[in-house]
Amino acid sequence: MRKIGILFGQENTFPWAFIDRVNEKIKEQGIKDMMAEAVSIDTVEQAKSDEYAVIIDRISQDVPFYRAYLKNAAITGTAVINNPFWWSADEKFFNNALAESIGVPVPKTFILPSSHRPPDTDENSFRNMKFPFDWEKMFNTIGFPAYMKPHDGGGWKSVYRVENPEDLWAKHGETENLVMMLQEEINFTEYFRCYALGTDQIHIMQYEPRNPHHLRYVIDGPPVDKKLLDLIESYCIKLNKALGYDFNTVEFAVRDGIPYAIDFCNPAPDADVHSVGQENFDWIVENAANLAIAKAKQYKKGQMNLTWGTFVKDQMEAPKKAVKKAAKKKAPVKKATPKKGTPKKVAEKKVDAKKVTPKKTTSKKVAKKTVTKKAAVKKVVADDLKKIEGIGPKIATTLATAGITTFAKLAKTKSDAISKIIAEVRGNHVTDTWPKQAKLAADGKWDALKKWQDELNGGKAK
Repeated sequence: MRKIGILFGQENTFPWAFIDRVNEKIKEQGIKDMMAEAVSIDTVEQAKSDEYAVIIDRISQDVPFYRAYLKNAAITGTAVINNPFWWSADEKFFNNALAESIGVPVPKTFILPSSHRPPDTDENSFRNMKFPFDWEKMFNTIGFPAYMKPHDGGGWKSVYRVENPEDLWAKHGETENLVMMLQEEINFTEYFRCYALGTDQIHIMQYEPRNPHHLRYVIDGPPVDKKLLDLIESYCIKLNKALGYDFNTVEFAVRDGIPYAIDFCNPAPDADVHSVGQENFDWIVENAANLAIAKAKQYKKGQMNLTWGTFVKDQMEAPKKAVKKAAKKKAPVKKATPKKGTPKKVAEKKVDAKKVTPKKTTSKKVAKKTVTKKAAVKKVVADDLKKIEGIGPKIATTLATAGITTFAKLAKTKSDAISKIIAEVRGNHVTDTWPKQAKLAADGKWDALKKWQDELNGGKAK
């Protein structure tokens, strides 16, 4: 039995609606060995926790015991949403730095030392820090008014708006041992909050953070420019692919037409029907159910089934590439040795090209050597990749730009690699079936391909 569990605290509307919808979809799809329920824990023994194929985590940020339980479950193969190891390491200040490195606009930000000394420290613990701190540089860069918030916090806790240096120092003193960050204020004309599922399914919602909590989601807002929405969607996908979050919300404040990512580390985001509204609630329940079922289908017992962002995966791949590159450089070069009986003087003697005339021969070996370059280069004819269900003109062009122009080449490309190549193309693309479709096309098995495509839905397995 591949069980899907949800771990939650005080919230009521989303967890139960999620469980009901997952079980409805399991029944609709005729899946025999799957069910959804609220997670139930009686004991937690190390390396022995394989009851659930998938767990949606909604509460471990507030309960350390749950975070330890989820890490233990992940070791045995449970697909925890979101990755508890990355969630434990993640923080907002680092997220800002990562966003800047991948080209997503963020407010100018500095990190501040804590107002009070941490426990068990004295003045010697801070001997590497200059005194006085260069407050002037920060003030000139950030400007006032500005915002001060915890570098690793969330939920709008301990967030201060500061008007001037004196106001900052007074409020900083209230934060005691918290490590805060000072951030530029973005005077926005539009604000959006976006659900992000599976790193690339995006639902954009108009939002007004200055309203009371239950009125922040704008139901009937003014029309929004499509180019702006497309840009916001692309930034959402970039951020979540880099972070590796399956379930997140990203907030953008728009100033002078530029969307600035304000808050994009919300791995247990608000999904209560009374605050997000019925339409947004229905979207998140439906798509969270789809995500959980897809993860349960992909589940492999005893293996790591977590999602890791490109930031982590790239760092893991870099040493391997460096070792391969170094190995190539150090590979010994074989020196040609003259055949026995060939005098060195003759081997080293310069040949006068004008006096040398080729001998007439019909040898096949010689004929191969004298083939012209034009004949030797085999022309590769591009295939119509749009014959693969799920691939349209824009994706076909994007794949061609990446060097994938034939069914054979597409068949040899892994689904994850295809997803990375087409990441900038708008839409929710599931590429799992494309290589297999391409293999059938490359082998000329058109009847088999047509029969299978009749069973697919936009390239997705039903």
